[in-house]
Amino acid sequence: MVKKNRLISFAIIVITLAVVIGITMFDAAADLKLGLDLQGGVEILYEVEPINDGEESDENQEINLSVLEATVQSLRQRVDVLGVNEPNFTIEEPNRIRVQLAGIDNEEEARELLATSARLSFRDVEGKEYLDGSDLVEGGARQDFDPTTNQAIVSLQLKDGNKFGAVTRTILEDPNLPNILVIWLDYEEGDDFYVEAEKANPKFISAPMIRNVLNETNVQIDGGFTVQSAQQLADILNAGSLPVNLVEEYSRSVSAQFGIDALNETVFAGAIGILLIFIFMIVVYRLPGFISVITLSLYVYLVILVFGWMNGVLTLPGIAALILGVGMAVDANIITYERMKEELILGKSMVTAFESANKNSLSSIIDANLTTLIAAGVLFAFGTSSVKGFATLLIVSIVLSLFTSVYVSRFLLDLLVKSRVVNDRYSWFGLRKSAIRDISDTSEVEPKLFGKTFDIAGHWKKYLLIGLSLVVLGLGSFLIMGLNLSVDFTSGTRIDITSDEFLTEEVISEEFSQLELEYHSLSYSGNDNEIAVIRFSEPLDQETVAEVREHFDSGYDAEINASTVSPVVGRELVRNALMSLMIASIFIIIYIAIRFEFYSAVVAVSALVFDVVIMILVFSIFQIEFDETIIAAILTIIGYSINATIVNFDRIRENMKAEKRIRSYEQLRNVVNKSLSQTFFRSLNTSLTIIFTVVSILFLGASAITNFTIALLVGLIAGMFSSMLIVGPIWAAWRGKSIKEKPIVFEEKKRMTGPQV
Repeated sequence: MVKKNRLISFAIIVITLAVVIGITMFDAAADLKLGLDLQGGVEILYEVEPINDGEESDENQEINLSVLEATVQSLRQRVDVLGVNEPNFTIEEPNRIRVQLAGIDNEEEARELLATSARLSFRDVEGKEYLDGSDLVEGGARQDFDPTTNQAIVSLQLKDGNKFGAVTRTILEDPNLPNILVIWLDYEEGDDFYVEAEKANPKFISAPMIRNVLNETNVQIDGGFTVQSAQQLADILNAGSLPVNLVEEYSRSVSAQFGIDALNETVFAGAIGILLIFIFMIVVYRLPGFISVITLSLYVYLVILVFGWMNGVLTLPGIAALILGVGMAVDANIITYERMKEELILGKSMVTAFESANKNSLSSIIDANLTTLIAAGVLFAFGTSSVKGFATLLIVSIVLSLFTSVYVSRFLLDLLVKSRVVNDRYSWFGLRKSAIRDISDTSEVEPKLFGKTFDIAGHWKKYLLIGLSLVVLGLGSFLIMGLNLSVDFTSGTRIDITSDEFLTEEVISEEFSQLELEYHSLSYSGNDNEIAVIRFSEPLDQETVAEVREHFDSGYDAEINASTVSPVVGRELVRNALMSLMIASIFIIIYIAIRFEFYSAVVAVSALVFDVVIMILVFSIFQIEFDETIIAAILTIIGYSINATIVNFDRIRENMKAEKRIRSYEQLRNVVNKSLSQTFFRSLNTSLTIIFTVVSILFLGASAITNFTIALLVGLIAGMFSSMLIVGPIWAAWRGKSIKEKPIVFEEKKRMTGPQV
């Protein structure tokens, strides 16, 4: 008899979720903070060098921290002048400050406002200092107009009028000095008033004549200003003097239009990818697939909501992490649904099959997600700003996918299964009634793939040969051709030029010749090769980048994105990348060794090395640019690939537990063949759902993450091969060598510890 109250509860929950998500989803998405690559702006990494280097060594750490905090506060005051919405300042080791200004209109003004120390000084023509910025009233500078000439001036308010009067008296009474008070901004030793006075743009900002003693607190600076330049100077003075020198080590700028286009393209690509997953799940799994659509919608909503509560910054890789997280959330559903289909085929009732599937799939789901969480944690620890954003969203995605796919999905399916409305409705689960065995038939079911039995483990030598051949080819390609490393790793400057008019190599070469600049390489990117990518082997200073921007903007109405990386930062990125891969591998080895055994851990990590080498092979042969985001892709693939590997090991362990004692390699090989056949469609379907999203982003998403998605796609395909055809068979061959001397005995304990030798 159908329990209607469960059906009513199911309907109420689904309708409530649909209404809440439908009403609040767009508001939650609108509240997200967008990163530079989605709304344009500039990111600068400053090396902080204290002006006073005479500090005691044992106090350096404390002094440096206080100096850094004071500098951040001063920078924040300056940025407030620009009206930037929620600027981001981060203190990084060692002695660095990362500044992110999203949505600014004038990058050059922002750089000047941030970097200048703005040290104001009042001097005589010989360079002797009498007053400095500390003598000004805080916030007392303003743009004004001279009442007699109506020219723009800067008015200053001094703290002590008598002190200023003493200065003017000293200059007037010195017969060896002309009656001039020179007002300097950032005076340096060796600066000469007379030399600078001959220049069209002298370093000093004003040199008023003193005619009498001025006991004034209000002073006017007349420097031939425009209204804009006078306002900018007043802003700099009000922002205060920095206690340090700031040296740019890294910078990245993205045009606003490029950011808007990237956002629209990637969101559209993501929507298409998620829609394809929804269709796939409903077609393949029917009723459970429909429930997964509900829980996946809830997952996307919760990720956006929680990330907004965390005040996280959404970037292009972050959107990719959100979309890829859908694939991870689907994986948990697929594992459970495949197990339920297996139980139903054995003739079990709907309720029994559902409960058994939940019990047997839980450990696989948790193990798989925890290893991905390890990779995401390493990314967060060692990545820079955009990679940290990707890692943060990936971590949020993993946690919420576990909640929605394990608890919510099972709760909804539990309501339907225990309502008894689905009893004997095998077609609702993608099964034919003819495939269901009689419950009294206890003969062993031999798993088949496409109606055939495959000896996967027996051909381990072939798979190993293929794998080793690809590894040797990859390493050979790497040694001969190398990688097309981006400026992230090599240092230098990269300039992306986007114009409605296609800029040929001849045009680019001619234009840069006019600028007297020689670039290292030229390539094209984008769906229609509309973006000219110019790389310089040496970092360009920001004045030169500004000149390039102005040149192409005026000549071709072009959008310019620029990245500059110093050699110091480039070396650090290389070191952090290698360290990330090493630490992630070590943690994964430890985790798998604890959950399974050391043999499993070694084989699993060897497969991960294979996946990484295949990615390097593709990037080396086709000379695809290898940038910092590729490290994020590699660690993401490590997480996904180890997912499939752990699911396979978990099923092998379960089947070994049923055997209790493995006495020969042939017996072990049969267990592995059976296990891989049972998990084949789970691995295939999970990979397909993730590939849907990756391919969608690759062809429809923003060009800025094209290389990132290529790395993901190649890694997914390599991971499918390694997890299904390398890990299990090679583990069986290696593990089987010791069976003759000592059989493998699996003893069930209170705590699942895996097969013991």
